Amino acid sequence: MHTLLPFLLAMVALIVLLNMLAKKLKIAYPILLVVAGLLICFIPGLPMVKIDPDLIFFIFLPPLLFEAAWSASFKEMKKWWRMITSFAFLVVFFTAFSVALVANYYIPGFTIALGFLLGGIVSPPDAVSTGAITKFVKIPRSTSAILEGESLLNDASSLIIFRFALVAVGTGQFIWAEAATSFLWMVFGGAGMGLFLGWLFVQIHKRLPTDAPSDIVFTLISPYFMYWAAEQAHASGVLAVVSGGLLMSLKRLEFLNSTSRIRGYSVWESFVFILNGIVFLIIGLELPEIVAGIRAQGIPLGTAIGYGMLVTAVLIGARIISSYAAMIATAIFRPGLRPQFTSARRRWGMPVLLGWTGMRGVVSLAAALAIPVKLDNGMAFPHRDLILFITFVAILLTLLVQGLTLPYLIRRTALFDGVFDEEDEEATRRKMKQGLKQHVYRFLKDKYEADLIGMTGMDKFMKQWEERTKSMEEDAWMNEKTKAIFIELIESQRRYLTELNKNPKIDEEIIRQQLYQLDLEEERLKIV
Repeated sequence: MHTLLPFLLAMVALIVLLNMLAKKLKIAYPILLVVAGLLICFIPGLPMVKIDPDLIFFIFLPPLLFEAAWSASFKEMKKWWRMITSFAFLVVFFTAFSVALVANYYIPGFTIALGFLLGGIVSPPDAVSTGAITKFVKIPRSTSAILEGESLLNDASSLIIFRFALVAVGTGQFIWAEAATSFLWMVFGGAGMGLFLGWLFVQIHKRLPTDAPSDIVFTLISPYFMYWAAEQAHASGVLAVVSGGLLMSLKRLEFLNSTSRIRGYSVWESFVFILNGIVFLIIGLELPEIVAGIRAQGIPLGTAIGYGMLVTAVLIGARIISSYAAMIATAIFRPGLRPQFTSARRRWGMPVLLGWTGMRGVVSLAAALAIPVKLDNGMAFPHRDLILFITFVAILLTLLVQGLTLPYLIRRTALFDGVFDEEDEEATRRKMKQGLKQHVYRFLKDKYEADLIGMTGMDKFMKQWEERTKSMEEDAWMNEKTKAIFIELIESQRRYLTELNKNPKIDEEIIRQQLYQLDLEEERLKIV
């Protein structure tokens, strides 16, 4: 333990340094992490880090999914739910099916069940990787919302495939009727339990005398409890975390105060960043053992790399084909939702770019590491090391090839320019702030018009504190009554922004930024 702890601390420090380097180079940090994981395996004498496969999902997935659900825009997901669900379910199933057929045909000893297991692992694109890469280029909010919503749901659909494939590999049989019933329960039961538990945690926050530290602790244990409870009921823990996280995100202004929201944001950002980095480094530490297992099975390393490249090509091809199929289906069945492209080049080039966003990442790694070492009968799990190796190759290639070229393709082709009819972000921001000023003025005039007369504090506030003083004597205007009015005014602005967010033309991210500024303003008032 005394030798392992310094090593783990060094790994965390390495993750932070790699993130700094990624910002300097203006590339996505998952790319450097996966390369570092590859290079680490060549360092001799490193201690072995072993994690029970049964604990991989439970340790890493709940917080990663919860944070993604908390950050996602439910309004945008609702707006684009048809495209999101088609990519999250139909495209994942098609990709897994394609991988299963190719693996069964080209990889010796791979059954259809093993092929579906591999397909379920590598089929979901990674939200963290895509988000980290696309932040270096400007893309429409609707496009990023589709990618975020897809990443939330495709994890659930792929892991359902993964679970059924594990059963099929272990038992050697697959009963469709039982699978269909189990699938429905996993989807609807998992989502229902997540919504119920999310509501329950909201009530706990509301009714208990919590402070910021306890609020943050409750949000940290919420995803784990949702996942564990759903899995105990044989429902989808992933969908429970996603649905519960979305509900709590919608209610955040009701049960968390400004202090909890500000501090919680920093805690969660750091926590999820470290979890992502650790998963990539763990696979790097296990690569020597994985390669040894492949060679023990008589599979040359070059052949295994070839299998990984083949599966990666299937992943990219299946997603691009699916993007074209989605575009054609939308044009036929929902022509009103079809984006109005200004040229044939844009019309036929857009699906290629959407297909090129399918980088794989942490969920695929966690799923591969979660494969049990042995079957229930005590026999070694067939081709476990090869599946792990193919998964790593697929992640490495999609991050390096697609991840490094995607920003260039977006800028070079300019296909995203003007594709969606969205209000200019700066114009929206100015309009929102002007609306807030008018709302503040009406609120003060209607409720506190008599108090405004001769009240220096209110006058300063209406002028946005342009001449704030530093002397103690002139700070005396901020008495308890004035402070209470200011905080009430901030709460009124939050209600205004919440109503404004119902406008489908306004980007929710702009609303959230303004809400965060209000939280900061309230915190400043508390310490005046």
